[in-house]
Amino acid sequence: MSYDVYGVGNALVDIQAHVSDEVLAELDYAKGIMTLVDEDTQQQVLEIIGDADTHRCAGGSAANTIMGIADFGGKAAYCGKTGRDEVGEFFLKDMREMGVAIDVTPADDGQTGTCAVLITKDAQRTMLTYLGVSPTLSPDDIEEAEIQQAKYVYIEGYLFTGDTTRAAALHAMELAKANDVKVAFTVSDPFLIQYHKDEFWSLIEGPVDLLFCNLEEARALTGKHDAIDCAHEIHQHAENVALTLGEDGSLLMHDGESIPIEGVNVEAVDTTGAGDMYAAAILYGITNGLTWKQSGHLASHASSRIVSQLGARLREPFTKAETDELLNGV
Repeated sequence: MSYDVYGVGNALVDIQAHVSDEVLAELDYAKGIMTLVDEDTQQQVLEIIGDADTHRCAGGSAANTIMGIADFGGKAAYCGKTGRDEVGEFFLKDMREMGVAIDVTPADDGQTGTCAVLITKDAQRTMLTYLGVSPTLSPDDIEEAEIQQAKYVYIEGYLFTGDTTRAAALHAMELAKANDVKVAFTVSDPFLIQYHKDEFWSLIEGPVDLLFCNLEEARALTGKHDAIDCAHEIHQHAENVALTLGEDGSLLMHDGESIPIEGVNVEAVDTTGAGDMYAAAILYGITNGLTWKQSGHLASHASSRIVSQLGARLREPFTKAETDELLNGV
């Protein structure tokens, strides 16, 4: 079986919940960012929010993107480490029901990671992440035979926070290049650039064929402020760049050309997974015969649909008729 994309990332089960600003203040976590927590803290948080208005799904940045590709009708595989627990079984079942191939051997000991996504009325999401066994993903879990069947390997930047996951990410990139498979990389979070800026630049200048980043990340990478200046600076080193600009749309760089993509105005409910879905639509498009402009147009509409609902998974995937109409004339 051939794949459009083979993704590598942390295997987490997302638990999304609407909370009040008062509850968030009580928990005393910085609003709008991701914070790593231990198992006991995560359990306490889940007990505080309870079961009201919650939604559970297989998650993690790269996993969200891979599931998005499957939603569009693409073929995808995923590599992430789960435990032999109910949460891990749920993760694998959720992925496989979408047609995603995932055959990584679960860890013998430890719990599957979870991410509590706390969403306030202003649509900001505060993420509390318990990594569980996901940091035990190692180069031995990367299957060269699977990579050989893919058009792209997609790597999340969060993997660079751990030694073994970093090694797994680099090994996947190495195998991709050895088998003439393109590499897409997402910076994942601005805080990573504080610690990995030089290494990320070496990847951009080396194996990365397509870089995904938002404006804050692009500014941290380049030291520039204007979005176009940032994109051009990165494009001098990376063949392709997808720079997201929030409600202002995005900017694609391909073959030396700047391709502006319009934003889609919607009432935001939850911004969880907007960037992941954007990457899914881009990767689906460029591996299934769409132009870069068409792919960007689809990505803009897909990410806007994500922010207008709860959770990182499309509640109403695009039908073929919708996609055809959307791309007509683009």
